[in-house]
Amino acid sequence: MIVLVSEKPTARSVKISADERTGWSSERPHKSGAPPRPVDISVRCRVLAPSHRLRYSPGSLLIIVGAEASEPARFAERVVEERGATLAPSRVRALLAGRVAESEIEERTDELLAGAVLKRLKAEQSVVLPLEGFDALERERYVRLAHGLRRPRHLILLEAPREKVLDSERPALDELRRALDAGELGVEGFQTALRLGGHALAELKRIVFQPLPRDD
Repeated sequence: MIVLVSEKPTARSVKISADERTGWSSERPHKSGAPPRPVDISVRCRVLAPSHRLRYSPGSLLIIVGAEASEPARFAERVVEERGATLAPSRVRALLAGRVAESEIEERTDELLAGAVLKRLKAEQSVVLPLEGFDALERERYVRLAHGLRRPRHLILLEAPREKVLDSERPALDELRRALDAGELGVEGFQTALRLGGHALAELKRIVFQPLPRDD
C-alpha cells in the first residue's frame, strides 16, 4: 500500500490525488480594441518531499527541468513507468535532423511537441516533458495547454553537481530553486513541485500515473 506522507522528510512514497485544484481566471472586461488579459493560471502549490516512488493522477502534465548536466530526458527514461508518456524535445530534434533546414529545426520542434502534448492531454493521457534549461516562457506554454483542459500540472527540478552546471545556467537555476522552496511555483500554474538532488535522485525508482486505490 502506498501511503501519502509528502509533508514529512522521512516520506517514502507520495500520492498526487485526482482532484488537485485547477486555476481560475481573473479575466475582466477590457477596453475596446485592447487585447484580452491572459487567463490567470495561478494555483496553490504543494512542495513535496523526495520519495522512492511518486504517484500522479492519470492525465497529468509532469514537467521535469534541469541543467544540461542533469539530463532530464535520461532521468525520465529511467523512472517513468508509462511508456509513450515521455515527449522529449531532444528526440524530436533528432527526428527532424536532415529532414528540415537547420534554421527551422527549433521552430518545427516547438510546433510538433506542442501538438503532441495537446493531443495526449485532450485524450486524458499523461504527459512527461523533460526540458533542459530554465525558460519560464517555455514551461508556461505547456502549462497553459494543460490548464485549458483542466489537467493536473506538476514540476520536478533535477539538481546536478554545482561544478557541472554551466555558468550561463546558474542564475536561472538558483531563482527556480528559490521559488520552488518558497512554494511560489503555483504562480506558474503548478499544483505540486519537487526538488531532487544528491542521493534522492538515485533513491527515486519509479514515477507512475495511477488513480488512488479504492477503499473497499
